[in-house]
Amino acid sequence: MLDDLNELRTFQRILTCGSLSAAARDLGIGLAVVSKRLASLEKRAGQRLVNRTTRNLSPTDEGLALLPHVDRMLEELDVAEARLASGQEEPHGLLRVSAPISFGRIHLIPLAAQLVARHAHLDIELKLEDRLVDLTQEHIDIAVRIGQPRDSSAILHKLADNRRILVAAPAYLERCGRPLTLGDLNTHHCLRYDDPATPWRLEGPDGKLVDFTPRSRLRANSGDAVCDWALAGHGVMLKSRADVAAELVAGRLEHVLPDWRSGAAPIYALVPSRRHLATKTRVFLEVISASLATL
Repeated sequence: MLDDLNELRTFQRILTCGSLSAAARDLGIGLAVVSKRLASLEKRAGQRLVNRTTRNLSPTDEGLALLPHVDRMLEELDVAEARLASGQEEPHGLLRVSAPISFGRIHLIPLAAQLVARHAHLDIELKLEDRLVDLTQEHIDIAVRIGQPRDSSAILHKLADNRRILVAAPAYLERCGRPLTLGDLNTHHCLRYDDPATPWRLEGPDGKLVDFTPRSRLRANSGDAVCDWALAGHGVMLKSRADVAAELVAGRLEHVLPDWRSGAAPIYALVPSRRHLATKTRVFLEVISASLATL
C-alpha cells in the first residue's frame, strides 16, 4: 500500500512539475527512483500514463483522466493526517473556484483572501469568467452560478435568492428624469450586456411577463464595463441585485421602476457529485452563504 501511494504521489508531482527531474527535486529523491515509480504505476495500470521525450512531457488521455482522482485521494489522505496530528479538521489543500467575473470581483476576491489568512494550509485559485465551465474536465471544486444551473450531474447548494433589477445613477435620473412606467424607458439610454436583439423579459407588479427591447447605444461583452457606464451616469442597466447591493446602499445607484424585475435568478454553488464533501469545500460554502445572507 505504501509503495502504491508513493507511486501515485510521484505521478502527481511529475505532471505538476512538468518533468521527471523537477519532480525528483521536489520530492527530494533520485531521478532513478522517480522513473522506477512511474514505470511501476504504468505496469500496474496496464497502459502508458505519461508521454515523455527528451524535451517534452505530457499526460496521455488515460493519465489526464486518472489525475483528478489521484489529487482527491492524496488530498483526503493529507487532511486525515493533519486531523490526527492536530486533533481537529482544518481545510487543507488547493480549492479551485469558478464564478462570473462581476460576482467574483465583488464577493469572492475579499472572501478568498480572508479564508487563506484564517487557514494556514488552505490555498484558493479563483477562475473568474462568464462562460460555463465543465467542473470535471477543468478540475473545479466549486462553481458559482447565477440562475438555474443546467449541470445535471453536479450537486447544487442554493446560496441566496436573487433577481435582476433596473438601476441607474442618481445623476443620470436627475438629468434625464425618472421613468414611471415601463414605456418611459423608450426615451432613456439603456446599457446592455447581452445580445441587443434579445428583449429583456421583465415581470410586472401583477406577475405578468413582458418582453421589452430597450433602446441601446452602449453595449459591451463585460458586465463590469456596463456597470461602470451606469455608475458614470450614462443610462439604465438590468443587473443582478447581488452585483449592485453595495452601490444601492451607498446611493451610487438607484433602483428604477421597483415594481419591475427579471425572473428569479438565485445564486447556486455547484460541486462535482461526490460521496463526501471535502472540508475545504464545506468551509467555503458556509462562509459564502453567511456573506450572501444579507443581500
